[in-house]
Amino acid sequence: MLPDKIREEVKKLKGPIVIFGAGGFLGANLMRYIYAVRSDVYAITSKPFIPWRLDDLDDQKILHCDITDKGKVEELFHNYEFKTIFDLAAYGAYSKQDDIYKIYNTNFIGLLNLLETASRYAIQSFVHAGSSSEYGINCEAPSEHAATQPNSHYAVSKVSSSELIKFYGVIKELNVCNVRYYSIYGPYEDPDRLIPMVITKGLNGQYPPLVQPDISRDFVYVEDALYATLLAANAPKGKLSGQSINIASGKKTTIKTVAALSKEIFRLNEEPVWGNMPNRKWDLKDWYGDASLAKELLGWESETDVREGIIKTTEWQKEYSRPLYEKKIYQDKIRHKLSAVIACYKDAQAIPIMYRRLTDTFRKINVNYEIIFVNDCSPDNTAEVLQQLVNADEHVIAIEHSRNFGSQSAFLSGMEYSTGDGVILLDGDLQDPPELIESFYEKYTEGYDVIYGRRVAREGNQMLVSFYKLFYRLFRSVSYVPMPLDAGDFSLMDRKVVDELVKLPETDQFLRGLRAWVGFKQTGVDYVRPERMFGVTTNNMRKNLAWARKAIFSFSYVPLELLTYLGVSLTILSFIALILQVVLYLTGVNIPHGVTTIICLILFFGGLQMLGIAILGEYQSKILEEAKKRPKYIRRNIFTKN
Repeated sequence: MLPDKIREEVKKLKGPIVIFGAGGFLGANLMRYIYAVRSDVYAITSKPFIPWRLDDLDDQKILHCDITDKGKVEELFHNYEFKTIFDLAAYGAYSKQDDIYKIYNTNFIGLLNLLETASRYAIQSFVHAGSSSEYGINCEAPSEHAATQPNSHYAVSKVSSSELIKFYGVIKELNVCNVRYYSIYGPYEDPDRLIPMVITKGLNGQYPPLVQPDISRDFVYVEDALYATLLAANAPKGKLSGQSINIASGKKTTIKTVAALSKEIFRLNEEPVWGNMPNRKWDLKDWYGDASLAKELLGWESETDVREGIIKTTEWQKEYSRPLYEKKIYQDKIRHKLSAVIACYKDAQAIPIMYRRLTDTFRKINVNYEIIFVNDCSPDNTAEVLQQLVNADEHVIAIEHSRNFGSQSAFLSGMEYSTGDGVILLDGDLQDPPELIESFYEKYTEGYDVIYGRRVAREGNQMLVSFYKLFYRLFRSVSYVPMPLDAGDFSLMDRKVVDELVKLPETDQFLRGLRAWVGFKQTGVDYVRPERMFGVTTNNMRKNLAWARKAIFSFSYVPLELLTYLGVSLTILSFIALILQVVLYLTGVNIPHGVTTIICLILFFGGLQMLGIAILGEYQSKILEEAKKRPKYIRRNIFTKN
């Protein structure tokens, strides 16, 4: 049950309210505090699934947004017009979060996107989660005005963020502040953190692995910390603008004290075994804060001592933690997020089956996933079918094009919108079996960047199959890039490959060729391509020839080279014939005459000229198309489950 003081502060917040980083420890607690009192609050997570800390809440209140994507942040604010913003999103605080580029992208670029977008709306308040790590080696009870001396990439990113907040608060007059949390603990904290481990081991009559006994931290119970956060959000406008405020108890609690409390609370008989090194390479011996500014500006002080906080957290862990921690373990095993991009045209009947088979496959291989259907202005009821799927499953996204731009543009549209670590391209007619993704993923985890489906056999018209095989071999022989045989668009590509393909400026793209052109580590997986499950193919001989022309004229100069060789050869042959005619005439040999011979020669050379002009025209038409710089596609709508 919420304390009355927290309940009253929650009631004062101006809505709608948004919590970025709501899947984390602090964010989840804050979401639960606010949602217990009012419904106009939204939790934002970076993952496309409901985090284990929030999976018992209304999923309509849990939204997904990558704050490093400026466009998606702007779309979110446009749709909901938030008034109170809590930014608790962070990366790099834990030793396992060691991607330095992600540290800066999340902690600084993500914050910049939020602040810049919020500055264009009439927000009431913006509270950002800072960190005591900002002080770095100046870690012994520094005041807010003390020098920051960061000693890690995470600390540098947080200091940069606090300066950014000062700029937006003071110069741009945005009602934003930075709360620097010290060692917050309590319900829903990660099970591998110190206090949860003390409790888990203590309930089993043991101590957790401990570091040096004289290392100290400033422990603040989560309820106290979030009460301060709510006070900051409700502070009079302008009072905290640009300020950084320490949220600390001001008390130095050593690991030896924590061990003694564990011995007392859990009635342990044995003595603790001490380690030699801190948990993390940037940890320092003494780390505690000065919260005098929080008392001055907010009237806040930490009220829960460490003993009481451990007891409260123990009661929570006894009742709730086991099933939640089991869910966390399951989610942590999910290593990658995959995005399936399906180009749809006259595939309304196949789409529900495609959805079920993709969903089953992704769940089988235990990955995060999103399924992006691109409706390339299909004339059937594809739009209605997709809308039903979007309404039923948050993993499904539907993109509608303003007209039919073709499958290559449909794939590019989905690739650009996708957020997965890997992207899978499939045709919507089920000729690309979704179950093959399992084999693709095995190769992906082995380190391959591109895994394409190799059609070792096809069902259907075997004469066409023979022509396809002949074309792929001809294409490979004339291309200036090594092209895989019998490989269509069906493939799994790593994010870095997708990013390179999306960046290419070409308007008329042939993806399977460009996929080979960009390089990276590639391999194929054999499969038998089935016939179309529903309806008839939209391809015909004219379209197949157009595909062949697009492929050859995009990735080969052999036709131009053949023209050169043919021109040189015919010139030499004509010169020889002319000399031969003169010699025969001078020697008195009777040279045959005839209109038929002349007509045949005219038709022959005229045909060659027309062929040459046609080949040159193909290349010129490609140049013209690229020079126009028209967009590859135009989206009419994007549908997601809100």
